[in-house]
Formats: sequence, structure tokens, C-alpha cells
Amino acid sequence: MVPTMNGQTRDATMKPKHDGEQRKVVLVNESTERAQLLEQALLESGYRVVAKLCGIRDLAEQVNALEPNVIIIDMEQPDYDLLDELRVISRERPRPILVFAQRSDEHMIRQAMRIGVSSFVVDGWSSTRVKSLVEVAIARFEEHQALREELDQAKTTLAERKVIERAKGILMLRRKCDEQQAYSLLRKMAMDRNEKIVEVAHSVIGAAELLG
Repeated sequence: MVPTMNGQTRDATMKPKHDGEQRKVVLVNESTERAQLLEQALLESGYRVVAKLCGIRDLAEQVNALEPNVIIIDMEQPDYDLLDELRVISRERPRPILVFAQRSDEHMIRQAMRIGVSSFVVDGWSSTRVKSLVEVAIARFEEHQALREELDQAKTTLAERKVIERAKGILMLRRKCDEQQAYSLLRKMAMDRNEKIVEVAHSVIGAAELLG
């Protein structure tokens, strides 16, 4: 074991007992005994624990340095300091987050899920369920990311369409042409310049604003 910040330990050579996807896990647990039990269950399930952290101080910074595939938190009662750290992680470097809690309340669970926690399990865990719980967290994370990317793409597409429509309007006014002809002009300029239509549209709008 190699010591790192805040008293946690890191084992860069630890190998799981079974072949698998070899996903890297950062484990956060205030109890050394529970951390060892959970680590063993993770190893037997085919995961590689790259670090065991005994507290949440500077968690986001350490996650950025360790670059795990999954983050697992095992605490008696998660608090808002933990949520602050997880919020930063989800915003800057999102990844599956699984929280085990001995006790919690509905408001805390809702807040955790809202900021990006993939799964929040109350009443702890059992070694026979660890693998399935982690896989569920990963699946939920991947589904959430896919939906988020679709939404971002939809927003981008809508914004691009608005830019193109505005550029077409400018060309229609200045070239005395119809909508189809304006769009054809944009396409031709894009091909000539080897640019995307939306890039040409931005240029048309910029030129029009300069000319007034």
C-alpha cells in the first residue's frame, strides 16, 4: 500500500481474483474494517480498487488525479459536504457514483441523485450484491450521459438552425432571392470555403452587422 492524502491508501499493483473489465474503483469509507470488506467484495467481482480514501476532503481533486471508472462511497450518513464534492465531480469529470448509506433521508437522496449520483443504496450492502449494484450504477450513468448528449445535440442543432435562418434572411434581402436560393448560396459558399454551413452563416451575419 502506498499512502496518499488524508490517510487513505493506494495500491497500484492490486489485482482482482477474476478476469473482467478491470474497471478502476475509488473507494471512500470512514470505517477501515468496512472498507476492507467492501474492497474484498469488489476484487472478487472483478474490479480493481486503485485507492481507499478514509474521508471526503479534497475528494474531487483526488478523483481527477486517480481517474477511476467508478466512485463508491460507503458512509453511515452522507452529509452536504459530500454532496458539494460530488457536485464538482459531476460537473467537471462525470463518472458513475454509487453511494451506500446506513441511514439517510428522502431529501438527501433526491439531492444526491439530482447532482449526479447514479445509485443511492440505504441499509448498506452485501458481498453477493456488490457486483450487480455497481453494474446498475454504471448502466444508469451511461443512460443519463446518453440522454444528456442527445439534449445538448438538440440544443446545438436548434441554435445552428436559428443562425442559418437568420443568414438566409440576410441573403434574401440583399440578393433579392427566395429562401431556397439563399440556402443554395450558403451551401455553395460552404463548399468553396470547405466550411460548415453554420460557419458560413455566422460569417454572413458578421459581415451584415459590420455593414449595418
